Amino acid sequence: MKTLITLCLFALYSTVVFVSFENKDVCSSDICVIEFNAAFNAQNSVDWIDTLSDCEVSRIDIMVRPDMQKEHKIVVVPTIVVFNDGEEEERFQANIMMAIEATQSDVQDVVDEILMSSF
Repeated sequence: MKTLITLCLFALYSTVVFVSFENKDVCSSDICVIEFNAAFNAQNSVDWIDTLSDCEVSRIDIMVRPDMQKEHKIVVVPTIVVFNDGEEEERFQANIMMAIEATQSDVQDVVDEILMSSF
């Protein structure tokens, strides 16, 4: 039993590290992509989010920051939200299996569209 508990705890805490923000201002740049997830769903974390370009990327664990979950109306995890100047531009939510169907290309296209619209 002790071995099983140890293995479960190792799996839970070794997969993904989520950022906990100390202030309400999550994004310090104009375009920000945030993955909202929870430790219990770490196996469905979006591993490619860190490879997005021309934007700031963050992860928020809604179990640690329930205030952020409420503020951004997160009802399913993971959820990816693209912000432009603090305003939500696009939202990608998980399917019934708690996995994101959106691709890296889908999210990068939104970021690129925001960049192009500023010219």
